[in-house]
Amino acid sequence: MNIAFVAHDSKKKLMENLCIAYRHVLIKHNLFATGTTGRLIEEASNLSINKYLTGQLGGKYQLGTQITHGNMDLVIFLRDPEDENYYEQDIDSVLRLCDMHNIPLASNLATAEILLKNLEGGKK
Repeated sequence: MNIAFVAHDSKKKLMENLCIAYRHVLIKHNLFATGTTGRLIEEASNLSINKYLTGQLGGKYQLGTQITHGNMDLVIFLRDPEDENYYEQDIDSVLRLCDMHNIPLASNLATAEILLKNLEGGKK
């Protein structure tokens, strides 16, 4: 299964902790992430991450291309709804593509954990 990770700056530590906690599940899958998020996950969890460019330099578009071509099975996008520094259009495009292509998407920790616990149980 191909799983992608994206996290706003204020959620990167949370993403690291999520990946540490579910390392035993994630290690069985192909993992992708925008640049900085991917590097931080690798350093914190020792998981192998295929890294796109950083989000601001096109990583979200690279992810969008993978979603559009049917190459992504799950997206975890921990976003900060209170941070006005992020371009909503970029964020909305990833969310919209997941909806268009019926890709499970977690935009918060609770949903991410439910999806990962489901994978842990062997369900897809």
